[in-house]
Amino acid sequence: MTRRRLAILAAQVVVLIIVFGGWQLFTSLKIVDPFFFGQPSGIVRTAWQWVQHGTNQGSIWLQIYTTMEEAVFGFLIGVAAGIVVGVLLGQFRFLSDVLSPYIKAVNALPRIVLGALFVIVLGLGISSKIVLAAFLVFFVVFFNAYQGVREVDGNLVNNARILGASRMQVIRNVVLPSAMTWIIASLHVAFGFAVIGAVVGEVLGAQHGLGVLITDSQNNFNTDGIFAGMIIIGLIALVAEWLISLLERRLLAWRPQASSEASAV
Repeated sequence: MTRRRLAILAAQVVVLIIVFGGWQLFTSLKIVDPFFFGQPSGIVRTAWQWVQHGTNQGSIWLQIYTTMEEAVFGFLIGVAAGIVVGVLLGQFRFLSDVLSPYIKAVNALPRIVLGALFVIVLGLGISSKIVLAAFLVFFVVFFNAYQGVREVDGNLVNNARILGASRMQVIRNVVLPSAMTWIIASLHVAFGFAVIGAVVGEVLGAQHGLGVLITDSQNNFNTDGIFAGMIIIGLIALVAEWLISLLERRLLAWRPQASSEASAV
């Protein structure tokens, strides 16, 4: 591990200690009311009770698994749809001009209203949460894929066509690799939206999941439980970000390393 990475890790630990240590100190001294803002010690205690004895909805692992299942399926569906539609509209200007106002109008719809509609139509099962998560992910990936396709160097496309490449070959061998940087960049944000979609769907109506756990804590005025659920969601997002970063390095291994990255130590 380089000196720079050690310094970053040390600074991150210091920030964590300051935030949670100050939080614990202020609530212990009653400068901040722990009833409304919780306490780090109470959050840890609540989370440990969930691990040991479960929650009112069942095992904590069942709640995590349910939310992850909804988020992952929604993420995969949203990413696939976003890439396909983004590439198609980026390649066919007429299709883009026709569908553009409709896409913008649908994107402006409030997500929580759509979530309520999906719960009514699809029920309290995981289907409504997957659809909502996919809906949120779709637009993040779509706009990046669309812009990435539009930014492809026209000379590369023309050269491929001169060499006899078909439209599908151009898309597969020129357009997609060129737009991959844009698409991969959207994934870092997209998974967070997938988790948000799953949790919001659970809050609107579900039997299991972290959203249900947070709602139950709210109904019982358990601030520590709300924060514990939020921290679990944050940890899931960090693990997903790490995995997506690994995927990015693998898929974009061909990309020349930026000079600023190469010189960083």
